[in-house]
Amino acid sequence: MHFAFTDEQEELRRTVRSLLERHGGASIPPPETPDPGCDTALWQQLAGRIGAHGLAVPEEHDGLGAGLLETNIVVEELGRRLVAIPFLASAVVGAQTLLAADDPAARARLLPGIASGESVATLAWAEPEHGWSTSACSTTARPNGHGWLLDGRKAFVLDGAQADVVLVVAITTRGLSLFELAPEAIPHCLVESAPMDITRRMAEFRLRQAPAFLVGTEGAAGAALERCLDVAAAALAAEQVGAAQRWLHETVEYTKARKQFGRPIGSFQAVKHRLADLFVAVESARSLSYAASWAVATGSDRATEWAAMAKSYCSETYADVAAEGIQLHGGIGITWEHEAHLHLKRAHSGAELFGTPRQHRLRLEPLLELG
Repeated sequence: MHFAFTDEQEELRRTVRSLLERHGGASIPPPETPDPGCDTALWQQLAGRIGAHGLAVPEEHDGLGAGLLETNIVVEELGRRLVAIPFLASAVVGAQTLLAADDPAARARLLPGIASGESVATLAWAEPEHGWSTSACSTTARPNGHGWLLDGRKAFVLDGAQADVVLVVAITTRGLSLFELAPEAIPHCLVESAPMDITRRMAEFRLRQAPAFLVGTEGAAGAALERCLDVAAAALAAEQVGAAQRWLHETVEYTKARKQFGRPIGSFQAVKHRLADLFVAVESARSLSYAASWAVATGSDRATEWAAMAKSYCSETYADVAAEGIQLHGGIGITWEHEAHLHLKRAHSGAELFGTPRQHRLRLEPLLELG
């Protein structure tokens, strides 16, 4: 498969990268206050100057009508800087879940705010016992007059504390369904958790007869969630490639400056071999990430296959680059003030998010022809 970005897509990349370089990367707060919160200034600039939040939102809902390929270009650049904004949760997962659900009224009501950045959406899907399953769910929903009542527990909800639109996966007598949690119920169900990765906030929702509204057709959320899993996997792969590329570059530059036995450690053959292996892995991950983004964006019948391969391989590649980078940075790499620990934590948290590498390899089993 031959693939190349258009001039417009390359210009989008340059514009986002330039904005991020001027703005700076993730700030490292003091250890006693390890939650930097949302970088609201950057969030607003991405929305106002670039329109990044609405790239994959149709024009009829005040978006730019571009696509997921353009969105993942932004995600890759955000990964390079490890910025703390809810772009993945809202502009990618939240928006695409609404688009996958067959509910024109909900799209018309919610997507314009997401596209402008005025609203932050998130998807409460994962559960402690089922993870991001597209078939099993413990959270239940029952009708109550004009709406529904939800009972259950949702974990690993991306940027749940910042969201004013919370989409919840729950099961009814007809099957897996999608709901919008009533806005007034959000603060009563929200349980913030201390993040391992301070650049990515997560929350938990404990639902006890929480009022909600049905999105789409009751019992028909399975297909939308399959699509959402492919979208999230491809986006995370793009983020991991961006982060791995930049951290590898920073590590290579540091090996040119750090000296042992009177010479830069980067001049030692063993170090060169380690860095060369990482370079090959990152370039392979980039190719796989682009293939997954293209397949998901175009609705290819191989979208699940490519997305699962990308999520699995890119997660493991980024984890390897993060770990080797800490080792090659030596003592400074294990200090709070250095960004090395941010990469290690982002790598490990991202590997678990929306399914582990092993779980995505299991998704491949029925798709691959062995013989």
